[in-house]
Amino acid sequence: MSEKKNISKKELRRRKRKRALMIKTGILCVLLVIFGIGIWALAGGTEKIQQKAQEKEDQKTAEVDGSVSSDSTGSAEAPTTQVLCYNKRTLCCIITNQIMAEADALAQTYDYDGAIEKLQSVEGAATDADIITKVAEYTSTRDACVRVNDNEVTHIFYHSLVVDPQKAFYQDNAQTAGFCQWMTTVDEFNAITQQMYDRGYVMVSINDLVKKTVDDDGTVHYEEGDIYLPEGKKAFVLSLDDLSYYHSYDGRGIASKMVVGDDGKPTCEYIQDDGTVVTGAYDCIPLMDQFIEAHPDAVYHNARGTVALTGYDGILGYRTDGDYKTREDLTDDQVAWLDAHPDFDWDKECEEAKKVADAIKADGWTFASHTWGHIRVGDKPIETIQADTEKWLTYVAPLIGGSDIIIFAHGQDLSDWHDYTMDNEKFAYLKSQGFNIYCNVDSSQYFVQVRDNYLRMGRRNLDGYRLYQNLYGGGEDRTSDLFDSASVIDPQRPTDPSLYNLG
Repeated sequence: MSEKKNISKKELRRRKRKRALMIKTGILCVLLVIFGIGIWALAGGTEKIQQKAQEKEDQKTAEVDGSVSSDSTGSAEAPTTQVLCYNKRTLCCIITNQIMAEADALAQTYDYDGAIEKLQSVEGAATDADIITKVAEYTSTRDACVRVNDNEVTHIFYHSLVVDPQKAFYQDNAQTAGFCQWMTTVDEFNAITQQMYDRGYVMVSINDLVKKTVDDDGTVHYEEGDIYLPEGKKAFVLSLDDLSYYHSYDGRGIASKMVVGDDGKPTCEYIQDDGTVVTGAYDCIPLMDQFIEAHPDAVYHNARGTVALTGYDGILGYRTDGDYKTREDLTDDQVAWLDAHPDFDWDKECEEAKKVADAIKADGWTFASHTWGHIRVGDKPIETIQADTEKWLTYVAPLIGGSDIIIFAHGQDLSDWHDYTMDNEKFAYLKSQGFNIYCNVDSSQYFVQVRDNYLRMGRRNLDGYRLYQNLYGGGEDRTSDLFDSASVIDPQRPTDPSLYNLG
């Protein structure tokens, strides 16, 4: 009997140890699951968790309650319930903090309504003191904002940026004067961006300037948009011309193409002197993205600019025009490029260009036509404009997903400052092809026309010509409202007035 009793006691102790181990293991598993859910929430699963958290926890609690009631002692199950309750509160705290961070990010870009809506989506928001305080803060800031006058929104633009001024400005050939006049250096761009930010300028999308409605038959109607910014802030629109990286840019200290970076964001390739290809912020898009990341209040509702593309040399550094496929009607530069790339695959080139375009759009940028052949629409007959537009719609539009914006090359326009009418055959044709927003070049501070059937906007060139003229041209400084030319001009820029068409 004593032996049987001893065996029973040993077995009992063994079973207790086994049971305790199972309980500890169960608690650990629950903690790991909850921790994993928390990490998932931080990675973007917040809303889904919030909807299902209560249901899952109720189920877990019921299971725990059942196990407690089936155990006569209940001594080992109570801690499990406490752990679950504790971690439920921890998870809810993680979710709430994540949502509050997302709301704050929206508020930094002046999207106060979005921030408030985000906070009010939190379970128990109506009684959470921190959320109530934040909602009141966003509401007060929003209500103090001032409506932007569309007619006082300036529009600036750049061409591709110069990375190496020595290559761009000091080669003795016919192109040098053009690079001096049309191009802005990376250092100049960064300095201008910083000064405009310091002066309270906030970038808005050109589409933010209007409220758009569309009739059942597809007819577009516009009225002035509703942009609200804190008092003292000033809205501006940004566009980029000729981001096609023409053959004429080769060897001139400019990026060679746009690519998709390891982070999925658009960036640039640049070819160094030894032929090494490096990736980085060598042009406007990645540089502006970097600035916005550091200064989220530099943009309205996380807006970006508009990229105006031609097509005759392809887009974004990719040789996507049909002439490269047919090998007909090629320029000498195009022939030389194809000879240097015997493995060229046109379909693959288009595929890569589309991937980059998609990444640029996902980043918030919009696209526009710059005409296929960089033509002067004011001087050309309607037949030329029609043929050119057909090429752009065939070879560019499919790669970028189309666009209803056209930014005229050479700063030209379809008419003078008077309103467009359907009597203007060029305007009537472009409208029939889906274009609703039209931009020229105007050195005035503002030129905006919001009409029922179109938006028209003048742009200001922030380039070498403008910088040099401001300082040495003897005329009015036309950009002093934006920045100080003397402090932003690149010291590596030539000072010969003949290079700037000023003497």
